[in-house]
Amino acid sequence: MSKRLSVVHHTPSPATRELLEAVLAGTHDPDIEGVDIEVQPALAATVPDMLNADGYLFGTTANLGYMSGALKHYLARYSAIRDRAS
Repeated sequence: MSKRLSVVHHTPSPATRELLEAVLAGTHDPDIEGVDIEVQPALAATVPDMLNADGYLFGTTANLGYMSGALKHYLARYSAIRDRAS
């Protein structure tokens, strides 16, 4: 059974886009087997995407030392669902 890696990103600049492309190139290494990669922008990713993943990789810019609003919004949606379920 394959595992699912969710790559959620906010890459508004050329530098962060380049980092994302390098990460994705690494996920296609021939030594990595049995892992399905799902790549989504932070504002398009959904809570079920997170709940169905076995692993996560988040990529974002640092704005005044903090993650981008787009990624924060995604993580806050997940936290709200998790808090309601408990």
